[in-house]
Amino acid sequence: MYLYGASGHAKVIIDILRANNEAVEALFDDNEAVHSLLNYPVLRSSEVRGPLIISIGNNSIRRKIAESLHVTFGNAFHPSAIISEEAAIKEGTVVMQGAIIQSGVCIGRHCIINTGASVDHECIIEDYVHISPHCTLCGNVQIGEGSWIGAGTTIIPGVKVGKWSVIGAGSVVTKDIPDNVLAVGNRCKIIKNLL
Repeated sequence: MYLYGASGHAKVIIDILRANNEAVEALFDDNEAVHSLLNYPVLRSSEVRGPLIISIGNNSIRRKIAESLHVTFGNAFHPSAIISEEAAIKEGTVVMQGAIIQSGVCIGRHCIINTGASVDHECIIEDYVHISPHCTLCGNVQIGEGSWIGAGTTIIPGVKVGKWSVIGAGSVVTKDIPDNVLAVGNRCKIIKNLL
C-alpha cells in the first residue's frame, strides 16, 4: 500500500496498516523537505502508483487529488473498529481505532471515520466526508459530500447535513443543515455561509 500525504494523518493510517499486517511501500508528498516518515521513504507525487490511500485530512484537497489520479485506491480499517457486515464502504475510506459502523450504513469514497466515532444504522455518508473523533451519528443521518463533522458532535436521528458544510466541535445537531455553511453549538445554529 502507498499513501499520498506525509503528515500526522498519514501516521495514523500507517498504524492501521501495521495493525493489519499490511505492508507500507512508500508515501508521496510534494514537500521537497520531507524524505521519510516513520522510516518509510517519501517520494514525489510525479511517481504516484497504487494501491493508494490519500492520507490528507482536508476534504477538498483529498477530492482534488483523488480526481487527478488514475490509480487503484485502497481502504484501511483498524482491527479495533466494529464494522457491520451489512455496511457498505467505498474505496479510499479509512476507519480509525475504536469506530463503530452499524448495519445498513453506506459510506462513500475517500471518507475519514475517525477515532471512536459511532455511525448508527442506515446512515448515509457521501464522498470526501470527515467524521471527527468521538462523533455520534444516530440512525438515518445523512451527511452530504465534503462535509466535516467536528469532534464530539452528536447528530440526532433522521437529520441531514448538506454538502461542504462544517459542524463545529461539540455541537448537538437537531435539525437539517443546508449546503456550504458553518454551524456550531448546542443546539446547533448556522453562523455563516462558506461560499
